[in-house]
Amino acid sequence: MSNVPAELKYVNSHEWLRLEEDGTVTIGITDHAQELLGDVVFVELPSVGDVLDADATAGVVESVKAASDVYAPIAGEVVEVNVELEASPELANSDPYGAAWFFRVKPANVADLDACLTAAEYTKEIGA
Repeated sequence: MSNVPAELKYVNSHEWLRLEEDGTVTIGITDHAQELLGDVVFVELPSVGDVLDADATAGVVESVKAASDVYAPIAGEVVEVNVELEASPELANSDPYGAAWFFRVKPANVADLDACLTAAEYTKEIGA
């Protein structure tokens, strides 16, 4: 059964979002996503300074089973990427909500988070 932390927001494409104290939003893939992918072997992240539209492709995650796009769940400017994850992509399997965050954005509109799924809604969506 997938781990779905209650304090995060989620989207149907299996990314999670966390609003940080500085107003940025941290984004990663969910535990459910990493379970479906299997052993992650490569991660491609956006570049700092990229301006992403909501639902735009922001990166790629590759596993021994498949490659999958990572989407920007909300619009914003990329202000930080997780270089540790690029060097150690297996973190996506071992710590999807911690060390394996993908990127942080300065949201175009922080209210866009309100349209994202709660943990309960995401849990229902994935049938967990």
